[in-house]
Amino acid sequence: MSQGVPGVPPPPVLLDALAKASAAPENCGYLPNAGIPELRNAMVAEMKRSYGADADLTLDDIAITAGCNLAFVAVAKAVADVGEEIILPIPWYFNHEMTLTMLGIKPVLLHTYAKEGFLPSVERCASLITERTKAIVLVTPNNPTGAVYSPSLIASFAKFARDRNIALVIDETYRDFITTHTPHHLFSCSSSHASTADFVPASDWDWRTTFVHLFSFSKSYCIPGHRLGLICASPALMPALTTALDNLQICAPRPPQAALAPLLPALRPFVRATAEAVAHRHTLFKARLPPRWRVGSQGGYYAFVRHPFAGVHANVVCERLAKEMGVVSLPAGFFGPREDEEGTVGDEDRWVRFSVANVDDLKVEHVCERLEESERVFGWELD
Repeated sequence: MSQGVPGVPPPPVLLDALAKASAAPENCGYLPNAGIPELRNAMVAEMKRSYGADADLTLDDIAITAGCNLAFVAVAKAVADVGEEIILPIPWYFNHEMTLTMLGIKPVLLHTYAKEGFLPSVERCASLITERTKAIVLVTPNNPTGAVYSPSLIASFAKFARDRNIALVIDETYRDFITTHTPHHLFSCSSSHASTADFVPASDWDWRTTFVHLFSFSKSYCIPGHRLGLICASPALMPALTTALDNLQICAPRPPQAALAPLLPALRPFVRATAEAVAHRHTLFKARLPPRWRVGSQGGYYAFVRHPFAGVHANVVCERLAKEMGVVSLPAGFFGPREDEEGTVGDEDRWVRFSVANVDDLKVEHVCERLEESERVFGWELD
C-alpha cells in the first residue's frame, strides 16, 4: 500500500484504441506541443461536466503534457525564476519540492496540522508572502494526506492569490475520485453564485488572471505508462508554457491523445466505477483499521494514518512493517525536509501514508490484521 498506482487496467475499449492508434503511421510524427485539438476540445467538455456547465473554458486554455509532473515543471519555469519563491503546503508531494529545488526556486513551507485535517490555512499562508513569492501550490485531493479541500477553502485561496497578484496552481490529479460534490467553482462566471462562500465574487473574478489547473490522465484512465497530463491556464500564459514544453518534451505522446479524444464520453462509466471502488476501499480500510491506528485524513488514493507506537519515528515503524509484517507503506518523513530519526519524536513524525488504490478488499483486510499483529510483535509502548 505504498505506491499511488491504479489497481485495475484500462477498459478493453481503451486498450484496443491505444493499440490501433500506436499502429497508425500518422501518429508517429510530431504535433503541436499544446497537443491535438481533438483531445483539448474533448477535455473542455469533460471539465464542464466536472466543474459545471457554466465553466468558462475553451480549447485555447488547454495544453497537453507528457504527464502531470512535467506539467508542473513547465508551470514552475513559466511563473518563477531562480531565487524566487513558491509556497508548498507540507506534508508536500515530493516531486513538487524536488522540481523547485532542481530549478533553483525556493520552496516556502506552509505547515498543515492533523488537528485541522491537514488543511492549509489562508491566514498562515499570508504570513509567508514576500516580494519574491510567485505562486501558491495546492494538491487536492491531497498527496500524501488524502485531504480533500472544500470548494470554499479553494475559493478563499483563489481570492487571496488574486488580491496578491500571484499564481494559484492546483494539482487536481485525483479530481475524479471526489464522488460527493463539485471539486470547486473557480471556472464559473455565473453571477448567481456570487454570494456563496464556495465562489469567488463573480463581479470581479476572472480565473485566467491567476489560476492554473493541472490534471493527470494516469489515475482516472489507468494509463500512467502512457504519460499524459494537462495544463489549463490563461492563453496569455500559454506562450511561456509552450516554450518550456518545447524544451522539455517537444510534444506529448501522440498515440494516447488520438486514442482518448473520441472515447472520453464513453469512458465516463469506467471512471466513475473506479472512483466508487476506491471510495469503498477507503471505507473498508477505516472500518478494519485497528483502533489504535488513527486516520487523520483520507481521499483520492490515500489515507494518512497515525501509528500507535509512542516515541517511535514513522520511518522506523515503516521499515519494520515492511521487513517483518510484509506491509509496505510510506512514512511522513518522505513528504517533508529530512529530519533526525534519533531526535525527539513529535506527533508530526508518527504519520504513515497508505494507498488504497492498488489493492483489493482482501488485501486491505490482511493489511489491517497485520497492523494489529505488529502491536504485539514489535514490543514497543503503545498509546
